[in-house]
Amino acid sequence: MYAIIEACGKQYKVEEGEVVFFEKLDVEEGKKVTFDNVILVSDEKDVQIGSPYVKGAKVEGKVVAHGKGKKIIVFKMKAKKNERTKQGHRQPYTKVEITKIKTAAEKATAPKEEKVVEKTEKVATTKSAAKTTTAKKPATKKTETK
Repeated sequence: MYAIIEACGKQYKVEEGEVVFFEKLDVEEGKKVTFDNVILVSDEKDVQIGSPYVKGAKVEGKVVAHGKGKKIIVFKMKAKKNERTKQGHRQPYTKVEITKIKTAAEKATAPKEEKVVEKTEKVATTKSAAKTTTAKKPATKKTETK
């Protein structure tokens, strides 16, 4: 099974267990990353093509490391002016190991118990927040004396 995802302004073909180098992502090492912009998902049976993205498809990965790529020398020269500039550049990257490719069909078979627990916790927190906001007092008017 493989998928084509869109991340960091580029498109990548990824498979489960593969290590891919992305542009620098703001995620710590060891944390999970989820890519929602899945353009195509293909398994042995069929191919799902999105317009523009496949609904319900996600690719999950784990950040392995951050680093910098090979140094590139940028040399600029203007002829007959004795103007030369030399500059180096190392592009930062994030190394991600793809752990799972989820499709909409796999999500439907997943247990729904976890979602119910999260919803009840959210409702309890919103009720307590509402109680604290109702205790505001009206502002008092100041009177001026001459």
